[in-house]
Amino acid sequence: MPIDAAAPVRITAFDWVPDFAKGQVRDLRVRWALEEVGQPYAVTYLAQGSQKAPPHRARQPFGQVPTYEEGDLTLFESGAIVLHIAESHGKLLPADRAERSRAIEWAFAALNTVEPPIMDHAIATLFEADKPWSKPRLPSVEKRIDERLGELSARLGESDWLDGDFSAGDLLMVSVLRIVKDTGLLDAYPNLKTYVARGEARPAFGRALADQMAGFTAPTPPQFVEWEKAMKAKEGELQ
Repeated sequence: MPIDAAAPVRITAFDWVPDFAKGQVRDLRVRWALEEVGQPYAVTYLAQGSQKAPPHRARQPFGQVPTYEEGDLTLFESGAIVLHIAESHGKLLPADRAERSRAIEWAFAALNTVEPPIMDHAIATLFEADKPWSKPRLPSVEKRIDERLGELSARLGESDWLDGDFSAGDLLMVSVLRIVKDTGLLDAYPNLKTYVARGEARPAFGRALADQMAGFTAPTPPQFVEWEKAMKAKEGELQ
């Protein structure tokens, strides 16, 4: 569904992020869920730094995005928001109680079991790449990721989705795996690469990604200019 300023649902997103974060900020997960259920939404765009100011902290105590507002309800944490959308619209979760619980189980597995080591990798290779401790700990981080990916690959097997039809669990798991899809970490697991591609091929994902990318309209904030130059120089050294 198109972004609609008059929609009853409003989310928050950034108006600028570094290039490596485009297509990865977690409002994409919420946009994708809204597209899957056919719910129009409005967007409040935040300038970098304003997410830590009191107005946004009233919505999100940790100063992050996304948030979700609908009437008197305000939610934060992308996983909680995705599950709320699924529950509210009767989509992305099976009707059968046991199947529904298994879909929710996979949503928690994506965020609590698979994502933590993947984010450790992002910290070591991006956010703290210049720190003396990052390079030495990278092999152990990659070993933990490989263990989780191997377990996930074995469970997925030749199935299209993790448990029956596409669900909120798959939406969140694909979102998590996308973080490392261009790092080579998925290369040993062709079924996971195909799984991610299958998720990205869904029309709802395509619309959500296009809308997120279109929202990055602000120039690089002054406080990030030198940092961005250093990051691009480092990328050049690695190529």
